[in-house]
Amino acid sequence: MSGIPSVDLQDFISGDPDRKQRFIQDIGAAFGNIGFVALSGHFLSETLVKNLYAEIKKFFGLSQKAKDAYEIEGIGGQRGYTSFGKEHAKGRKVGDLKEFWHFGQYVEGNAKLEAEYPENVLVEELPEFNKVGRETYKMLEKTAQYVLRALALHLDLKETFFDEFIRNGNSILRPIHYPPITTEPKNAERAAAHGDINLITLLMGAHGKGLQVQNHKGEWIDAIARPDQLMINVGDMLSRLTNNALKSTIHRVVNPPRELWGSSRYSIPFFMHPINEMPLNCLENCIDETHPKQFEDVTAGEFLHERLVELGLVKPLK
Repeated sequence: MSGIPSVDLQDFISGDPDRKQRFIQDIGAAFGNIGFVALSGHFLSETLVKNLYAEIKKFFGLSQKAKDAYEIEGIGGQRGYTSFGKEHAKGRKVGDLKEFWHFGQYVEGNAKLEAEYPENVLVEELPEFNKVGRETYKMLEKTAQYVLRALALHLDLKETFFDEFIRNGNSILRPIHYPPITTEPKNAERAAAHGDINLITLLMGAHGKGLQVQNHKGEWIDAIARPDQLMINVGDMLSRLTNNALKSTIHRVVNPPRELWGSSRYSIPFFMHPINEMPLNCLENCIDETHPKQFEDVTAGEFLHERLVELGLVKPLK
């Protein structure tokens, strides 16, 4: 695992207090040290994963004209298709070597949020694509909820502290296609070094080399999970909330060796976002003389907009 710790979510939900406590300690230590963990025992079935990969390969295999029909102007890429090279890492101008799709929240019982969030985009050519995407979204959201409950207990908060903020949250499921590399990239990587914006990210598809994590010594280490595992990492929102007690680690997806340029890579991150109103003010119990407050008060919505501007996906407010 190259230094990335492993945990099993079944320990947390087992009903055994000792196994539950061990999970809380292990995931808390992993997120406090490297900011990444490989998680098994999640709610995704093998069949669902297989079906999702089959559908996203069909979508990215459509003609460019067909895919472009699903790129919606004016919503900062929050739903539907984003074409190759459009997104870049914070502080960079060179676009990443990827195209991707966004499934967003399926709001339940909240008319205000239903009006606020863009609608999910339906791919007419592939009816199963939308169905499988929705089911995957729900299972990853459920997995993330339990991970955040464990982290709440690790932080000496009420176990359900995050529940009210993530219900109908602004989370995104992003199937990514890194196409074959046909010409020498000019300073471009499949995904340049970056930290994630959100609370936590659950990543499917980190089973081969490519994803790398920067440790405290500044060294890049490979983050490779087993096929039955999700790679989970802390995002900047959770790092702010915990006054950096939980680390949002810089990571990247490097280009493959030249002999593998002809092959595609697929990965599917789920970015767990809270509702926009969630305050990201540093928790009182994460501030002391040794750890003074590092971040200004901000809401999740304000922070998200600021970062989307930095990524080149939306224009600044005038």
